[in-house]
Amino acid sequence: MLTQPLVSSEFRTRFPQPHAIIIGSGFGGLAAAIRLGARGYRVTVLERLDRIGGRAAVFKQDGFTFDAGPTIVTAPFLFEDLWRLCGRRLADDVDVRPLKPFYRIRFNDGTALDCTDDLDEMRRQIAQLALGDVAGYEEFLGLAKQIYEVGFENLGHVPFSTWTDMARVLPDLVRLKSYRSVHSLVSKYVRDPRIRFMLSFHPLFVGGNPFKVTAIYGLIAYLEQRWGVHFAMGGMGSLVRGLSGLIEGQGGTIRCGADVVEIIVQQGRATGVRLASGEILSSDIVVSNADPAWTYRYLVPGARRRRWTNRKLERANYSMSLFVWYFGTSRKYPDIPHHSILLGPRYRELLSDVFERKCLADDMSLYLHRPTATDPSLAPPGCDAFYVLSPVPHLDSRIDWNDAAERYRQAVAKRLDAIALPGFEDHIVTSRIMTPQHFHDDLLSYKGAAFAMEPTLMQSAWFRPHNRSEDIDRLYLVGAGTHPGAGVPGVLSSARVLDTLVPHASALV
Repeated sequence: MLTQPLVSSEFRTRFPQPHAIIIGSGFGGLAAAIRLGARGYRVTVLERLDRIGGRAAVFKQDGFTFDAGPTIVTAPFLFEDLWRLCGRRLADDVDVRPLKPFYRIRFNDGTALDCTDDLDEMRRQIAQLALGDVAGYEEFLGLAKQIYEVGFENLGHVPFSTWTDMARVLPDLVRLKSYRSVHSLVSKYVRDPRIRFMLSFHPLFVGGNPFKVTAIYGLIAYLEQRWGVHFAMGGMGSLVRGLSGLIEGQGGTIRCGADVVEIIVQQGRATGVRLASGEILSSDIVVSNADPAWTYRYLVPGARRRRWTNRKLERANYSMSLFVWYFGTSRKYPDIPHHSILLGPRYRELLSDVFERKCLADDMSLYLHRPTATDPSLAPPGCDAFYVLSPVPHLDSRIDWNDAAERYRQAVAKRLDAIALPGFEDHIVTSRIMTPQHFHDDLLSYKGAAFAMEPTLMQSAWFRPHNRSEDIDRLYLVGAGTHPGAGVPGVLSSARVLDTLVPHASALV
């Protein structure tokens, strides 16, 4: 095995500024690079693919622009904070606009509800569907606000490095009934299945089953109400480009095509990385934005690990994966909003198929994204860009996606044709799919899980892979798989945690 000595005096003479290597250029890695750059580090971001962004990458095809992954901004102040660290404003580089409505939920019975931050409008719509649930809706939002204040404002940027960190917050977690699932908590307040869905589905945005994940994730419902749902004009790629510009403005470096195959550990400390090319890069600290399970299983030698052994990683529960179909049409569909959630006949049972039985069900619920409803520039004139997403099992299902992908795409198309886009296949002019195998092979997600470990109570906070490695000094983790969890706000907050854990560069000189 190639090794590299600890940072030498000769190296420090050539590069007096302490060096931080960031593995991966997703939102977590880019945010970490900016925060470390603002604290005096010389930063190098290493991305194995030919484009930056990780799950938030963008691709262009036949004149259409597609966001590969996340499509909404629910906590714009977290981006504002990164721009502020660089002496700029988010609006200097990115046009972020609120969406009205956030999304339309179309229930299987044909009824629909447009989710918005206008509480009077929400009361009116809920009253039309289930008059008796209006008061319960308001009560739940009041509780969700308390959960938000504790779980996000107070704890979202706080590291859980020791069991005592967890013990200190246990009284609040018990008071807020975090031992219950999100759906169980919601069901205390509302009775209509449609309103229960509207208030409980949000954990799916972060890879969790609403019938299993801790009720702490009920905070997402209030987060949307408090801050709204926004879209970055030009797509999420405009935020990726803006962040990379901030890093370069700080003097940092971003390298694509740099495939890290080993984190070098000497005397219990991370001292750099080795690339697939054989090149060795020395550093004072290493930050991994890769999936923690992948980081520990494949980048850190087993002999260096005591907590996150291969056996423990294998036995953990992982999030579902995703089947995503990107397509562009030669005509526009003005009646389709920016975001739609198209529900099938089953809720709990469908999620059991995905998370527990790990099989492809005959029915499906879909998330339909039409960004050209807000930004027509993402498609040629007179055209629309779409992606449709279906939750599917991760690779423990043993589904051969080389064989199943086209059949499943056809099933998705049939469902879309029946409930939202009649005859749309006649107008498709470009098409591309992403399967769980892509998440594994290209994004290096363990088991092809789209959101790393499932955010159950016993896999959250202190029980999740820590932001500071439990085994290796000066190795830090950011992204969906560490605290506080998945979703753009969680990923950005994981980088914010580093402000508490990583010493200022001046302390290492």
